[in-house]
Amino acid sequence: MEVNINTERLMIQALTIIDAGFMLQLMNTPTWIQHIGNRQVYDNTAASNYIVNNIINSYYVNGFGLYLVKTKQAKTSIGICGIVKREGLPIPDLGFAMLPNQTGKGYATEASKAIVTHAKDHLGLRELAGITKLDNTASISVLEKVGMSFQKMMRLPQDSTEFALYTMALHKEA
Repeated sequence: MEVNINTERLMIQALTIIDAGFMLQLMNTPTWIQHIGNRQVYDNTAASNYIVNNIINSYYVNGFGLYLVKTKQAKTSIGICGIVKREGLPIPDLGFAMLPNQTGKGYATEASKAIVTHAKDHLGLRELAGITKLDNTASISVLEKVGMSFQKMMRLPQDSTEFALYTMALHKEA
């Protein structure tokens, strides 16, 4: 899947198995495990399998997925951002995660705004959700900055975690 989204400071592109080392690093950060969960990805093979089975598969099944976020200047991988179709959510979900040393720089917000525009203008989505734990104030801030509003607390199937559900309507300008 060809996705090349550019912002002022970032390049957003499809993930490939070449990115397994980066995903291994990202998925084992304390903030990923705390806020997203332990996905049992402990080596490059497991990271490659996760990319193929979850991310690349979503590109083909849903027409969207999570994308690699790199800085334009250094061309360094710093996180992921994209759209996920989750069981238990009737609308696609904006997802993002940055390496801990890249937080607080506005990258998640910049990437998320670009993904919201992509969802509206290129994917034709009419609505977008965002879910997060209530203690994840950084993610709540990003969701609000891209225009989402809190709707309710909810649980996903087979998950006892309570999430805050945010949503936004996406309307093309007439």
